[in-house]
Amino acid sequence: MAMATSQSQSKIAGMIGNAPVMQDVYALTQRAAQSSATVLLTGETGTGKELIARAVHELSPRASGPFIRVNCGALSESLLESELFGHVKGAFTNAFENRTGRFEAAHGGTVFLDEINSVSYKLQVKLLRVLQEHEFERVGDTKSIEVDCRIVAATNRDLLDEIDEDRFREDLYYRLNVLPIYLPPLRDRPEDVPLLVDFFIATYAAKNGKPTPQPTAEAISFLQRYAWPGNVRELQNYVERAIVLTDGDTLDADAFPPHVRGLAPVRIGRAKTGGAEALCRELVALGLSEAGDAANDLHERVVSLVEKELISQVLSTCQGVQTKAATRLGINRNTLHKKISDYHLDAEVR
Repeated sequence: MAMATSQSQSKIAGMIGNAPVMQDVYALTQRAAQSSATVLLTGETGTGKELIARAVHELSPRASGPFIRVNCGALSESLLESELFGHVKGAFTNAFENRTGRFEAAHGGTVFLDEINSVSYKLQVKLLRVLQEHEFERVGDTKSIEVDCRIVAATNRDLLDEIDEDRFREDLYYRLNVLPIYLPPLRDRPEDVPLLVDFFIATYAAKNGKPTPQPTAEAISFLQRYAWPGNVRELQNYVERAIVLTDGDTLDADAFPPHVRGLAPVRIGRAKTGGAEALCRELVALGLSEAGDAANDLHERVVSLVEKELISQVLSTCQGVQTKAATRLGINRNTLHKKISDYHLDAEVR
């Protein structure tokens, strides 16, 4: 996620974007920071959840305390338990001395639990106790330790779906979801793309000792229309590559990969229900990009039929919630709304 050089572009240091959906995020972040309530950050990978977590800490009365980040998805259950709660000497093999856990180290500050959906059921019980009682035991110990720290959790999964699949505790979810903040995907704020592009161009031109090229209007237009399944991190990667490969004073559309320019299928995401849906997704990607402009009428009719069927199925899976359906399809919500109208699928939305 992009780091801003000043707060002129937003009210949250570190975030770039002036879109209305981001202004809502900034306002909610500032209000949440002044409370002591637990915050749950949701949104796709690469949308800036860690930056918001840091902002919640730095704008809060706990700003002088530590900010401790834990990637819950990067450790096994046993290692994560020791990482979070610490352990005493002899608690397990290779436990040669006492160790302070992240909760204890964050006393007076904030703990950021990234990928909270990855925590096992067993550890979820211990997390629930920390949230409710503000105490825990180190691994291998019976002595309770009281801790005063705020918890900010983040996930790129729908925790309600995880609850339905018996992978996440409902009581823990409601303890975490006191102040929810949703980070919108980049495709839902295309007006912020030029700001991000300018920032990344300046950053990587300076890093590579090159003059700062100006992006052409055509390049910006393509970048604003692309769905960005990898969000800001994907944009950052492509701009860095473009800077490395460009020697002139301008950054042309040709500096970006073909799929970004609509010349190849867009990667919407991994199909979960077999090869047929994967094929449908590729056809929809072609249909929603501008690669099909030169196709014949038969191709366009086939794409339309497949597109309508897939959108209908995804809307059904998402109980008619357009925002969720657009995310699963990898398209802008406004684009989905237009497709729903074009295909007369209004009865399937709510």
